[in-house]
Amino acid sequence: MSVYTTVGHAELAAWLQPLGLGELLDHAGIAAGMQNSNYFVTTGRGRFVLTLFERIAPAALDFYLALQDRLAGRGLPCPQPLADDQGRRWRPLAGKPAALFTCLPGQALDKPDADQCRALGAVLAGLHLAAADMPGALANPCGRDWCQRVGHELLPRLDAAEAALLADELAYQAAQDWLALPRGVIHADLFRDNVLWDADGRLSGVLDFYFAGEDVLLLDLAVVANDWCAGAAELVALCAGYAARRPLSEAERLAWPALRRAAALRFWLLRLDAKLRPRPGEVVTIKNPDHFRDLLARFRLAPGLLPR
Repeated sequence: MSVYTTVGHAELAAWLQPLGLGELLDHAGIAAGMQNSNYFVTTGRGRFVLTLFERIAPAALDFYLALQDRLAGRGLPCPQPLADDQGRRWRPLAGKPAALFTCLPGQALDKPDADQCRALGAVLAGLHLAAADMPGALANPCGRDWCQRVGHELLPRLDAAEAALLADELAYQAAQDWLALPRGVIHADLFRDNVLWDADGRLSGVLDFYFAGEDVLLLDLAVVANDWCAGAAELVALCAGYAARRPLSEAERLAWPALRRAAALRFWLLRLDAKLRPRPGEVVTIKNPDHFRDLLARFRLAPGLLPR
């Protein structure tokens, strides 16, 4: 949640008035993530999170905010957008669409254990079920078509070894047939820094829905597994927690190795794109793409099965 757009105190105070949250006391940029500008905002009514959307079209933003409002209303621990007295969830601020959200308690974990992976699996399945009949769902903005387009755009910028790896993986993924797999709205970016835990070790927040969209449900589980599961015990627990709420089909089990590769490829490309084609910003976080390149190479050599 890097800061690309600077917001002044006076203009933010004026923007906040229709929300009826009292006097603006403070706001401070959040230097994490990659896509939007984020601030902690403190008013007379408490602490909130302000997001300015740098590259999201209004139609897509309407979907993302409606999704979070729906999930929060169905008991999922996610930020809820605050609507003004006219029902608007977002309004322009500093030349960008902006929304204010509830600020959830807790901290992200650096090294989750098996019990926490199990809890996350259950919440992820609950998210998929709660969003199953979401009207007007958009396609995954970084799905298969995006990977093919961006991958081929970046190929000329890579050295020979990386270009060969990328070209071969793009061809492999283009040949996969996932039409028979269950689909729905997925989070698509549920990394450790997008999940909060309270002081008692309970999952208290799921953040950052701006990669969400309709896609293969199992891709979401693969994204989580690639970031959360340091070993076999964590992977078994994650999948058990998920399957307890949404049982997995045999077709999903067969597709698992290819989907773990697809998840690694997607985040390798996201980070490569940010590194090789950066955007200017006041506080910009650029994450190392090599981790996902190496993870992809490992899955290609030793694909693992989905735990039962």
